[in-house]
Amino acid sequence: MAPNMLNLLSRLIAMLPLPFIHKTGVALGWLIHFCTPASARIQKQNLTQSGLCPDPARFKQVINTNIGETGKAILETLAIWQWPQEKALSYVKNCDNWHLVKDALAAGKGLIFITPHLGCFEITSIYYASKHPITVLFRPPKKNWLAPLIDAGRSKGQVTLAPANVQGVRSLMHALKRGEAIGILPDQIPAEGEGEWADFFGKPAYTMTLASRLAEKTGATVIMAYGERLPNGKGYEIHLTKVDSIATPALLNQAIEAQVAKKPEQYLWRYNRYKVRRHSQKTVPNKSEN
Repeated sequence: MAPNMLNLLSRLIAMLPLPFIHKTGVALGWLIHFCTPASARIQKQNLTQSGLCPDPARFKQVINTNIGETGKAILETLAIWQWPQEKALSYVKNCDNWHLVKDALAAGKGLIFITPHLGCFEITSIYYASKHPITVLFRPPKKNWLAPLIDAGRSKGQVTLAPANVQGVRSLMHALKRGEAIGILPDQIPAEGEGEWADFFGKPAYTMTLASRLAEKTGATVIMAYGERLPNGKGYEIHLTKVDSIATPALLNQAIEAQVAKKPEQYLWRYNRYKVRRHSQKTVPNKSEN
């Protein structure tokens, strides 16, 4: 899709009320589901692997809801990128455990927000940045023409974007040293040499080491955050949970698992979390040997 066309589409979507965006998103999710059978298989395999829905009826309910939630995520993201900060904030109906943020800032060692692909992760940084500065790590898009749209969409309030490279990591460190917050998406497959194999719902997944290193080096408070998508387009509720330790990728994955278990309908199960990159094929742990 040409950049001008995508920009126009996102502007048009942003003009619509959120209930309509989400209702249309459900239809889009089912269209994607039927048109991409390979991704649909990954969705079912990942949810099965998680063990969160052993009851067949519950499994079917979560899968069907998740299909619609996937479409909602796509359309709401395009809208949020275009919304002014004030409009985005108007859809945040509640943020629980904000005292965790106050305690972390008072400690002065920085704050690491771990935000998996659960619910509306775009809304969490916008909400925080309306109150305090935050530096958010992001992976630049493979298509360069997407960069201006994404940069403008995510740079709201006191958000500073840090690309996933050496310079970006330095920006994260500087922010933590100033006692500020940083944001990291922890459940993407990292680049070569930037991860370790650790179980995710009982199966080895190549997992980032950056979040663990930053937490151990700085002593920053770690908070898991996600924006729950409320039914019928009523908005979002942000949930904050303090994490005792992410000292290893295994502990990081355990923290993500606990969060996903709270709302499995809204997790990005279609993402191939267990993909084996060419560079790491020889290092995948053999469970039968342990």
